[in-house]
Amino acid sequence: MDRREIAAALAYIGRLDSRTPLADPDEVRDRVAQWQELLSDVPLVVGQDWDVRGVIREHVLASPYPILPVDIARAWHAFSRERLRRHTDPTPAADPDDPAAWRAELLARRRAVATGQAAPSSHRQLTGGGPHPDVAARLAAIGSYIPPDVRAELAPYRPARAAREAAVSAGRADALSVRCEWCHAAEGELCRSRRVGLDGHARGNAPRVTPHPSRVDLAARMTASRTTEAA
Repeated sequence: MDRREIAAALAYIGRLDSRTPLADPDEVRDRVAQWQELLSDVPLVVGQDWDVRGVIREHVLASPYPILPVDIARAWHAFSRERLRRHTDPTPAADPDDPAAWRAELLARRRAVATGQAAPSSHRQLTGGGPHPDVAARLAAIGSYIPPDVRAELAPYRPARAAREAAVSAGRADALSVRCEWCHAAEGELCRSRRVGLDGHARGNAPRVTPHPSRVDLAARMTASRTTEAA
């Protein structure tokens, strides 16, 4: 704020708070000079987000003490930190091979955001409008987010997933879509090798690539039942 804006802020404080009367002209000049020295980097108004008069009014209503320059400075710094917290640095237009220009553009952008001269640039957010048209077109062309050749290369590293996809492609029931009654594997989880010891307790808990036959039969029955109901 410049001297004129500081004088306006002090006059506003005098109207709201009778504890800070200033009648002597010399005292008024000294007070304006003091506040201008301390608040020279604090703007009076920044768009609709920042207004020193709002800070003064809130302080008078909430605090039993007269407002000081530090109260306004703290509010401004909190405002700047909040704007920077919501800001994500966009890629600078400067040449990446010129570190000085790259850094200067980043700092200038952050300074503009912190002082209210530019709006924060936030992360792009997911929306509920479905995939981008380009993604939808590619998905319609290949039938999956993973191309067939990539899926084939990944098959040796995820045999259970590959077996599940092969069963669905062949028109068979997805065994992992139901709970296994033998090993109690939850829906979507692999079956576990469960051996019973001489004491009657289960032994072993290693995951199985292939589901238990009883689970396959149960999935087939459930699929047949749903097909019948749909018909």
